[in-house]
Amino acid sequence: MKGNLYNTKSYDVIKDMDTEKRQVAVYLSKFDNMDSDSDIIRRGAFSKSLIERGVNSTSNRKIAFLRHHDWQQPIGKWMTLQEDDFGLFGVAQMGNSTIANDAWEDYKMGIIREHSIGFQYIQDKIKFIEDTTLPSGGYYDITEVKLFEGSAVTFGANESTPVVEVKSAEDKRAKLIEVSKSIENVIKSLTTGEYSDDRGYVLEMRLKWLQNQFMILSTAEPFDKSEHSTKGEPSKAFDWGHVVNQFTNK
Repeated sequence: MKGNLYNTKSYDVIKDMDTEKRQVAVYLSKFDNMDSDSDIIRRGAFSKSLIERGVNSTSNRKIAFLRHHDWQQPIGKWMTLQEDDFGLFGVAQMGNSTIANDAWEDYKMGIIREHSIGFQYIQDKIKFIEDTTLPSGGYYDITEVKLFEGSAVTFGANESTPVVEVKSAEDKRAKLIEVSKSIENVIKSLTTGEYSDDRGYVLEMRLKWLQNQFMILSTAEPFDKSEHSTKGEPSKAFDWGHVVNQFTNK
């Protein structure tokens, strides 16, 4: 069963760029296409989110345009978000912040070529279809998701796991502590109640993203050179279960 975490999926079509208006037209998702998670997203899967939080909605929690799914890196806003026969199509207006300007330069240089959605699965909108011809034994038919944002990413295959690139056990522990502290800081900000609705939404979404990063990192296996060395005594295994329990039981 799919977990109710902050999930991501990538797609790599840039349809057009308008250098005078600083706008980019992209596809964020393709319909009826099986991805690496054995998911097939159907047309209509985004329709409820587009009504509730899309460009023409009255919501103050509109679907965001980010860099690398990071809610601290908004780079513009969606001018158009709509489903067509191909997939989820969007036209984005770049902002004027330093982060947005850097992203725009990356677009022009061809460094940004891929885009990705940040979303949650909806359990009763997922159906596993058995198919013995597939290595996975079947696929998940997705008829609805909760869409939070669309992101410009450098490498779509890796953008959802930036914190799992760890070189050693101690490096992993340090990153777990870093992410845990970030989670605590966001929670503290949320509990004060001293923020606008827009800021509250950004904090809420960043918390979901951080929690997902923590879960990915907690199950990642670091490559520790000392454990693979032919010299000296083998290193003692680190009890990651104890570390994870300490953080998750706070």
